[in-house]
This record gives sequence, C-alpha cells and structure tokens, in this order.
Amino acid sequence: MKTTGCGTAIVTPFTPSGAIDEPALRALVDWQIDSGIDFLVACGSTGEAATLDEDEWLFAVGVVADAAAGRVPVWAGCTHNSTRTLVRQAEQLKHIPGVDAVLSANPYYNKPSQEGQFQHFLALARAVDPLPITLYNIPGRTGVNLEPETVLRLAEAAPNIQAIKESSGKLPQIARLVHILPDGFKIFSGDDNLALASIGVGAHGLVSVAANEIPAEMGRMIRSALANDWTQAHVLDRRYARLIDANFWDSNPTPVKTVLSLMGRISDHVRLPLVPPSAATRGRLERLAEELGLLQPAAVRR
Repeated sequence: MKTTGCGTAIVTPFTPSGAIDEPALRALVDWQIDSGIDFLVACGSTGEAATLDEDEWLFAVGVVADAAAGRVPVWAGCTHNSTRTLVRQAEQLKHIPGVDAVLSANPYYNKPSQEGQFQHFLALARAVDPLPITLYNIPGRTGVNLEPETVLRLAEAAPNIQAIKESSGKLPQIARLVHILPDGFKIFSGDDNLALASIGVGAHGLVSVAANEIPAEMGRMIRSALANDWTQAHVLDRRYARLIDANFWDSNPTPVKTVLSLMGRISDHVRLPLVPPSAATRGRLERLAEELGLLQPAAVRR
C-alpha cells in the first residue's frame, strides 16, 4: 500500500427524513479532495456504518468512490462480529469501482481471543484478495485489543493485509508496531490528538475525524510532520487542539456533524441510538467554531 498522509473518516449525511443525502455526500467528497486531503474512508465509525442497512452501506461506499473518481484512494469500512457475515459483505466491495482498500475493525461484542481475531481477519483477507486490507484496532468500541504480535502474524500470513489504523490510544503499542512490522506495512493513527506523537515514533499518517471540518489544515499538519517540519505541524496542532477535543464532547460523530451543519455543509441529523447534542453543547460548539473562523469561507480562514 502506497497511501500515506491524512485521510478523512468521512461522515454520512442524512436528510431530515433519515435517508442518505447523496448530493451533500458528493459535495463533501469534492470539498475534501479540493482541500488536498490524501485519502477518504467511507462508512467507518464516523460514517455511522453501524446504523446503516446493508444496501445503504453499499450505496454510500459507491457514492464516495464514484465522487472521488480516482482522484484520491478510497477505503471502504466493513466490520462485523460474525466472520461469516463479514466475508459475505466484504466480497461485495470487490465489485464497486474505485474502492482501493477495506478497513475492518475488531469483531465487537464477542470478545474473541488473539487467535480468534487472527482467524477472523485472515478469512476476510482471503475473501477480498487482492484488495488491500487495513486492520482497525479500536478496543474502546469493540471490547478487545489487537496485539502487535497478532498484527505481525497477519501481515506474514496474508500479503493483502497491508496497514493498520491504530486507535488504542496507547503510544507504546504504536511504537511496538513500528518496531516489529515489515517495511512497507503502513501504520495510521486513529486518534487526532495522538497523530503527531504517532508520526514521531514512525507512523505513516492519520485517519482523522477533525479533517471533516478542516481538511486543508489537518492535511497540512500531517504532511508537515511527515516531512519533519515540526514547527509548522505544532503550530497547526496547537491552533486546532480545542476542536479535536470538542469532536468528542459527545459521541462521535454528533459534534462533527453539528459543526458541519453550522458551516452550512450538511444537516446535523444522526441516527438512533445517537441523538443531537444538548443545547449547551451545541452552543459551546458554535462559539468554538466561530472563534476558529470555521463559519467563514475557507479562503477567508487561510
């Protein structure tokens, strides 16, 4: 996998009736790419994939891939706690033009052992081969951690397992991955607030929530760090640290959708069991967005 840099875990916009808002999603993709983002992740956690019906999930992935039109790589989120279901669903991604990789998180709820996770991801790899796979370790949502040694076993067992999005929040674990994985295997931070530290120990980029709101700025921050321009990277990190934190004042992606709605890009609708933020939280988000200049046109912000 050649992808590096900053990718956006793009939201899935909904209409007031609850349907996927295709025009808004296409407009988001265009804006992201025009802003210089390096790649896009469709239907991840931030894309509310867990609340999409299977046909909606395939539709949303197809829209992102079609709108991107080869201008940047597109990863398709595909996660399930049943390996049989995961394999069946993932096989469908091979037939969607423009999907460059599959992003798949640990099996949730079952709490499998390391061997169980190994067999789960190996089955996925064989089902979608030669499509590349990015493992997605997010124990805070799934209840299990994917140990670095298991990642190494997977990299050795399946050549199309080529990257990991590491969202354990544990910098020593990211460093361990850097130390033991083969050259060419890509490691991406899954936490905006650990992105620079992760790159500092050898990671190759970030899959970002905040890039939904500030794609140009997050992309510039990550590329600066990768180019060893730490002065520029730290300037951007300090400027937008409050926004990065604010995106988790409520369950993701509720805050980021609220900010995007304040920016006039999408509606703020989320699907149950997520609910809109409280009036107090919405007010805090609006004040912060205004202070950061996000409610002005991008050309003015720069």
